[in-house]
Amino acid sequence: MIEETKIERRTFVQAMTAASSAALSLALLPQPAAGQSPHQSASTAFDHFDAGRFETAEIKTDDNTIFIRRYGSGSPLLMVHGFPRTSLMWRHVAPHLASNRTVICVDLRGYGRSGIPASAEDHYPYTKRAMADELVAVMDKLGFSKFDLVGHDRGGRVSYRLALDHPEKVQRLAVFDVLPISEAWGRADAKFTMTYWPWSLLSQQAPLPEKYLTGAPGAVFDNPFGQGSFSPEVRAEYTETYRDPARVHAICEEYRAAATLDIEHDKADQKRGRRIKCPMLHLWASGGPLDTFYEQDGGALGIWRKWADDVHGQAVKGGHFFPEENPADTAALLTKFLST
Repeated sequence: MIEETKIERRTFVQAMTAASSAALSLALLPQPAAGQSPHQSASTAFDHFDAGRFETAEIKTDDNTIFIRRYGSGSPLLMVHGFPRTSLMWRHVAPHLASNRTVICVDLRGYGRSGIPASAEDHYPYTKRAMADELVAVMDKLGFSKFDLVGHDRGGRVSYRLALDHPEKVQRLAVFDVLPISEAWGRADAKFTMTYWPWSLLSQQAPLPEKYLTGAPGAVFDNPFGQGSFSPEVRAEYTETYRDPARVHAICEEYRAAATLDIEHDKADQKRGRRIKCPMLHLWASGGPLDTFYEQDGGALGIWRKWADDVHGQAVKGGHFFPEENPADTAALLTKFLST
C-alpha cells in the first residue's frame, strides 16, 4: 500500500516494490534544476506500475511547476491525461511509443504532483487556454518548439485548445473520447447529464462539489465513469489528488471554466472560422457514449469535422479509459498515425 507522503518542491518520490510485492518503500530522488531537461536515470518513480523506464522532473513556468514523466528519445510527443487520472495513465502506452520518440507525460495543473496556481473569480487560470499556454511553456523549456500531441478526456480538451491557439506548435493531434466543450454542452440533455456527472456536479458553485469530493475521494473511482483496469496501488496513487482540498478546488475550477469561459473561447473561434489545421486522430470507446449518442450528427467524427480540416478515427475496444484497459490497440493506432 502506498503511504501518504508530502512532496516537497525540489524532491521526487520513488516507490519501489518490495521483493515480496507485499509492501512499497519510499525513497527520495534529487530533482533536476527547474526548467531544465530531466537527467535522473537508473531506478525511477513508479517502476512497479510501469512497463518502461522514464525520468521525472518539475518544470518551472511563470506561476507554477509542472511535473513530467519523460520516456525515450527522438521526436517529441506530449501526452495529457484527463479526469480523474494523472500522467500515470500513460504508463502502458508511453513505453510503446518511446522507441524513437521523446514522450513527455504531464500532470495538469492541480493534478498529481504539479503545482496549484490560485484561481480567479472568472476561473480563467483553469481555462483550457491557460492550461494549454502552460504546456507550450513546458515544451519550450524542454527545447521542443514543435511536437505531436495526444490528450484524453480533459487533456483532450486542453490539447485541441492548444492546437487552435498555437497551430505553429502542433504537428499532429490525437484526442481520445472527447468532443469540443461547446459541442458537448450544446447537446447536453438528461442522458448526457446522467452519464457525464462531473460536468454538472463539479461546475457548481463552491464549496458544494469540493465537499463531495474531499468527503469521499474514493467515490470518484467507484462508478462507471471513474472505474478502470488498474491495481489497488495505482488507484491509491490516483486517489491522493482527491485527498488534498487545494487540488480538489483546482479541479472544480477547471470544470467551472468549462461551463463558462471555455464555451466563449470555442464560440469565438467558430465565429472567426478558426480550425485545426494539422492532421488529427480521434479515438473513442466502442459502445460508449461517443459511439452511440450523436448519430444524428454523423457521430463524433461528424462533429469534429466542423472543427478540423483533416480528421479521422475509429472506436476502440474498452471503456472511457481504453488507453489503460487496451493499451496495445491504443499504442498501435497511435504509432500508425504518428508515423504518417
